[in-house]
Amino acid sequence: MDKNSWTYSEEVKKNFLHPKNFLEKEPKEGDFDAQGEAGSAACGDIMKVWIKVDLKSEKVKKFKWQTWGCASAIASTSVFSEMVTERGGMEIEKALKITPQQIIERLHGLPSIKIHCSVLADQAFKDAVKNYYAVHSS
Repeated sequence: MDKNSWTYSEEVKKNFLHPKNFLEKEPKEGDFDAQGEAGSAACGDIMKVWIKVDLKSEKVKKFKWQTWGCASAIASTSVFSEMVTERGGMEIEKALKITPQQIIERLHGLPSIKIHCSVLADQAFKDAVKNYYAVHSS
């Protein structure tokens, strides 16, 4: 195999090499409204996400993340974070309806053995939303 070959789409490569909304250091208390996590060290992919939500509109205004894993995991989380925050932020209920297939489509495909990586971004977000509602529901 050529050492310069890349088996992923250019979109995966772009989001792996230049991820969007990546959080480089631990956030300070109060920076975000909720945190979520998915994955396990056993499988090699762990995703942590932090969200900031506009309380009035329930739009996700900020979505930061850290991922330990492969190119597919990093690219999937990068793309998911963009999907949720672009155009002023997406309402939580709409963001919860984003499917792993939509993430894969936005990446212009993933190898079938890597599909679980797109699911982890979705699961970490759902965990953050669960935590958000636990704190902000009346």
